[in-house]
Amino acid sequence: MCGFVGIINKNKQEIYSNILRKMADTIHHRGPDEDGIFLEGNIGFFHKRLSIIDLSTGQQPMTFINFTIVFNGEIYNYIELRNDLIKKGHEFRTTSDTEVILHLYGEYGDNFVNLLNGMFAFIIYDKTNEKLFIARDHFGIKPLYWYRDDSKIVFGSEIKALLAHPDIVAEADSENLQEYLTFQFILGEGTMFKNICKVQPGHYITIDLLSWKIDIIKYWIPNFNIDHYHTEEYFIAQLQKILDETISQQLRSDVEVGTYLSGGLDSSLVTIMAAKFLGKPFKSFSGAFHEGPEFNELKYARIAAKAAQSELLEIFPTEQEFIDLVPKLIYHLDEPVAGPGLFPQYIVSKLASKHVKVILGGQGGDEIFGGYARYMVAYLEQALKGAINESNEEDEHIVSLASILPNLPSLKQYLPMMKSFWKSDAFEPMDRRYYNLINRMGATSNFLHADVKSKCYDAAIFNKFSRYFNDPDTKSYFNKMTHFDMQGSLPGLLQVEDRVSMSVSIESRVPLLDRRIVDLISTMPAGMKFKGGEMKYLLKKTIHNYIPEQIMNRKDKMGFPVPLHIWSKNKAKGFIMDILLSKKAKERNIINTKYVEHLITSQQPFSRGLWGLLSLELWYTQFIDK
Repeated sequence: MCGFVGIINKNKQEIYSNILRKMADTIHHRGPDEDGIFLEGNIGFFHKRLSIIDLSTGQQPMTFINFTIVFNGEIYNYIELRNDLIKKGHEFRTTSDTEVILHLYGEYGDNFVNLLNGMFAFIIYDKTNEKLFIARDHFGIKPLYWYRDDSKIVFGSEIKALLAHPDIVAEADSENLQEYLTFQFILGEGTMFKNICKVQPGHYITIDLLSWKIDIIKYWIPNFNIDHYHTEEYFIAQLQKILDETISQQLRSDVEVGTYLSGGLDSSLVTIMAAKFLGKPFKSFSGAFHEGPEFNELKYARIAAKAAQSELLEIFPTEQEFIDLVPKLIYHLDEPVAGPGLFPQYIVSKLASKHVKVILGGQGGDEIFGGYARYMVAYLEQALKGAINESNEEDEHIVSLASILPNLPSLKQYLPMMKSFWKSDAFEPMDRRYYNLINRMGATSNFLHADVKSKCYDAAIFNKFSRYFNDPDTKSYFNKMTHFDMQGSLPGLLQVEDRVSMSVSIESRVPLLDRRIVDLISTMPAGMKFKGGEMKYLLKKTIHNYIPEQIMNRKDKMGFPVPLHIWSKNKAKGFIMDILLSKKAKERNIINTKYVEHLITSQQPFSRGLWGLLSLELWYTQFIDK
């Protein structure tokens, strides 16, 4: 687990090591253990290492024959791949997964990326063929950004590293700002910064260093070609087998391993299965707030920890810590892409960093297995529409009104969402309805300056959303929703996962985002994995024998809520007003400052919309105003 930067000058101008070092210093937190530099004419790499595998001989940049790599991440099946390469005559001088990547590239060329199972972002300089090969993992667990102009291409594990280059200026991208205000994330390759892009998940890039031809290839996408042949029992058996394999592989480490444990189904599953394969005591980490039982699910975390025989370490973030840390966290994120849950996530990660260097969590389970309440809200409307019109928009009947009724109590705490959702456009086409479910503008429109608000209703944003949502392979509403979330909101959540953990120099692993799990689940009939509208139906059927009943039967999913509506009436009120009502904030003409001031002074509940604007203004302050 590491961070790196790279520069390629098109005009053959020499790379200066001091520029590379200055850029790499901004991401020292990603790799405090070792530094490494590679310079060859107009190509330069700088690597910062957090040592996890092969502590003594895994240094980077690493060269094999005429291939040089800088790599961030872990390849979980590297031992199996290494053994296959040895059978083909390859000889290794280290036991690192980094060297395995180089040998695979030498053996198979560009297509080797399809053999990798892990989280990764890397650049390979192929001196023999005068080209660069750049790749990012299937889901975007590990970050990689790039900037290009007429004279150079610059890469970095974080945007702040690119901004440390003397020729790169931080400018806000006004078009992507509208998209952020709509979703609180940005689809595709764009970022909040003009001229800075993401290398997209599941993509690789080749750059011919002689012609400077750039090819961007999508090497992986979830396969939604439905398998109607196999039974539910078959899928359960296959999922159990893959879960066993992925958890055991992702526990491979030469340093201490622990787990995040919220008390929810996904983190409890990872923790209990980790205990099965570790075979020794380990630590788990959880947090809660003292402000009330609605902000505390530690009783469930303790039940899971007991079942795993894990030592549970607990922490209680405070209002003052929120005030002190939020500006720093927005700096670490590079972009304002997250909800307020990033704050307690950071506090728990900081606690974990005092005890372990690798930590496993349950991120991704909601998108893969269907764990969001909005899926049930969407299908409640879909079932009503079908019952009234005696119609079915999908290739198969997924959820009927009768079948969904027993699962509706799970929506009790989501009544505010449902009231907002049912206000307008009932029974519209699927894409329009899901767009309304995830569109943050309903919560923020009154907070925005009139000029900005009018631009946010641009049809171009909906059309972009629709291209992702209406993928031709996704026939059912359920698959359309989960497919969009894997492509849209999940990368933003993973950005938080990566930045929060790396800011305290620990490696976060997300075993539920094993590509084999997604390949299996995406081919299942939607009616089988979302049976009767039950969230995570198939996952629950698979793991019910060893997850405690109190956790399996929970109806009060929390997701680490932060008591901002309480704090915004106390000490945090002054902090929030200072940010949102500052002279700079008013001059930007983004926020309707009179309305925001009225809300705060009249002590209205703090909303997700206000959080989005607070994050945005802190981002402007950190990166644009400097």
